[in-house]
Amino acid sequence: MNEIKYRPIGIIYSPFKEPKGTPIQPTAAKGINGKVEVFPEYADGLLDIDGFSYIILLYYCHLATGFSLKVKPFLDDKLHGVFATRAPRRPNSIGLSIVRLIRIEKNIIHIQDVDIVDGTPLLDIKPYVPSFDIREVERIGWLDKNVHKHETSKDDGRFAK
Repeated sequence: MNEIKYRPIGIIYSPFKEPKGTPIQPTAAKGINGKVEVFPEYADGLLDIDGFSYIILLYYCHLATGFSLKVKPFLDDKLHGVFATRAPRRPNSIGLSIVRLIRIEKNIIHIQDVDIVDGTPLLDIKPYVPSFDIREVERIGWLDKNVHKHETSKDDGRFAK
């Protein structure tokens, strides 16, 4: 298998017009409003999603080009393997954010806690279900000593075009 092709099912809109200055995680974007336009041909897939408090957005990091297998992430000054980070410049630039679902109007989903650049292509939506998605953890790797920095960290542009 050499190639996998995806088509966007919608567009994510936010107040962030470029990567620089964008919060680096949804928990650092508390209260920031955005919206998701699901293309009309996919709107029927939104049936019953309004019953969830949070949704998982999977998207294409369209402004990240190229990749390196070792990166210096936002929360550390040391190099780490790209798969031990959430850096957007990766072999397949797929992003994941868990955002609060506020309301749905036809094919428009109003969201909060958005940490995504305006105009980002949406690949998929999944419901966030705590009993499926929360796990007890014993370790969080190199982030153990840096995770506290995420709420005040913003994208500094290092992974953009």
